[in-house]
Amino acid sequence: MQHIRAHVLICGGTGCKSAGSKEVQLAFSRAIEAKGLSDEVMVVETGCHGFCEHGPLVIVYPEGTFYCQVKAEDVEEIVESHLFKGRIVERLLYHEPLTHESIPNYSEINFYKKQHRLVLENCGAINPEQIEEYIAVGGYEALAKAVTTMSPEDVIEEIKKSGLRGRGGGGFPTGMKWQFAKASVSDKKYVICNADEGDPGAFMDRSVLEGDPHKILEGMAVCGYAIGADEGYIYVRAEYPLAIKRLRIAIEQAEAMGLLGENIFGSGFSFKLHIKEGAGAFVCGEETALMASIEGKRGMPRPRPPFPAVAGLWGKPTNINNVETFGNVAAIITNGADWYAGFGTEKSKGTKVFALTGKINNTGLAEVPMGITMREIIYDIGGGINGGKKFKAVQIGGPSGGCLPESMLDLSIDYDSLTAAGAMMGSGGLVVMDEDTCMVDVAKFFLNFTQSESCGKCTPCREGTKRMLEVLTRITEGQGREGDIELLEELARNIKETALCGLGQTAPNPVLSTLKYFRHEYEAHIKEKRCPAGACEKLANYEITDACKGCGLCARQCPVNAISGEVKKKHVIDVTKCIKCGACMAACPFKAITKG
Repeated sequence: MQHIRAHVLICGGTGCKSAGSKEVQLAFSRAIEAKGLSDEVMVVETGCHGFCEHGPLVIVYPEGTFYCQVKAEDVEEIVESHLFKGRIVERLLYHEPLTHESIPNYSEINFYKKQHRLVLENCGAINPEQIEEYIAVGGYEALAKAVTTMSPEDVIEEIKKSGLRGRGGGGFPTGMKWQFAKASVSDKKYVICNADEGDPGAFMDRSVLEGDPHKILEGMAVCGYAIGADEGYIYVRAEYPLAIKRLRIAIEQAEAMGLLGENIFGSGFSFKLHIKEGAGAFVCGEETALMASIEGKRGMPRPRPPFPAVAGLWGKPTNINNVETFGNVAAIITNGADWYAGFGTEKSKGTKVFALTGKINNTGLAEVPMGITMREIIYDIGGGINGGKKFKAVQIGGPSGGCLPESMLDLSIDYDSLTAAGAMMGSGGLVVMDEDTCMVDVAKFFLNFTQSESCGKCTPCREGTKRMLEVLTRITEGQGREGDIELLEELARNIKETALCGLGQTAPNPVLSTLKYFRHEYEAHIKEKRCPAGACEKLANYEITDACKGCGLCARQCPVNAISGEVKKKHVIDVTKCIKCGACMAACPFKAITKG
């Protein structure tokens, strides 16, 4: 019998693959074979481990040694020193940025210390393309328990008791949603997993589907049993080819083992799953637009009621939850509602997965208990702001969310606290901004996204967001005028009150939150024709400081001859000629040109 003494786990998520993890994996296979260790060491491709900033990631078990930023040329040294001689390769370990201490085991890294991984527990730990590995860590036990020992009512009651709320944005109680679908009488019902992840900077759903697809299949099957559905769809954006590939493999494997399909566990319950590839329209994240897309129609929302639980896909009762919501189901059924309710706060139970992006040192995925503060996520887990710069704001909840300032860093991360602050949980995108960020420009960026992604069906969203974007563009170009702020607020209120779907109703949130917390920046743009952050080019003023050595390089780079001066003497910029291209600032070797 083959005795495996070591496992080399290599992150095979999209982020690490783009950084060269496939080449690293092939290098390991070649080096292990060349060293004669093929019978002792197994190389395993896993899903995303979360620490994306430092990929490709390699973990060697049984020690749990964590190597980061591994390149193919590093592999021979790891095989020779670690796998053959038992000596850790110190230079490839993670080093904490403040202490420079090398950390051999990932569980001791600050990025992971405050996390509690429920949805992500298997991501980075198992091969997502081998159903046996999922089963080995308890996979499909929840489905077996549900269909053989629990009634559909028992399952729904357990989900209700757990306090699980939808992780797709609104935070509606999951058990109540299931109960509504269960109560609808029909000869056919459907379960849909919304994996149409469209928020800028969000990659939570993608990573879960790539790293632990069977967990989502199991959660959907449990839901199907609970509401009386025998068919389901996973609606995943076509831009996620690796997630789609692994979902297809997972469905085929589950069907081959009788874990999907007819008469599951001999219970009489049958459940079949399909994959629907979305074309990438942001509006299809809205559940009624998503169902229209599955039906082959243009993805556009419809008025509610009737709600999907009554009349959903092809007019039949349908339950829709997102990837992360289904990712919690198996653990709740296996461990019990009381166990799950032990995490989080009174009204926001469990954990939440966040995608950390922006001006933060540790970009990646983090799963934390509800109730943790924004400061803990950004500084303890995220490692603080790039380049030691000052924190300015964080956009939470994507285009439908809001920007929160430094004064809100100690805010508890839960549904109600975020809503009260003018933001929302959303699906979990978290974009960090530093002192060089213009908040008016940020509002314009997110509104430009929602305006371009509007399906155009209802006038408030189609026309209202366009008018708001025109005002914001004018302000950032130095043409803002008195009354623009009030006009933005009036348009925002009208859109929120009259837009057809949730996406339209929340589109003004980034503008309203920046007006609430950064109104002074709007006023500076309008009244002083000045961008305090120096980010809006058409409002920028370039000035040569006394640090100028008179080298003349800036003058030679200026395309409009706006800079003059004698050699070895301070030069000056003619502001009437300057086109604010920034070429002079980029060329100056003495950093003697400022922008304000």
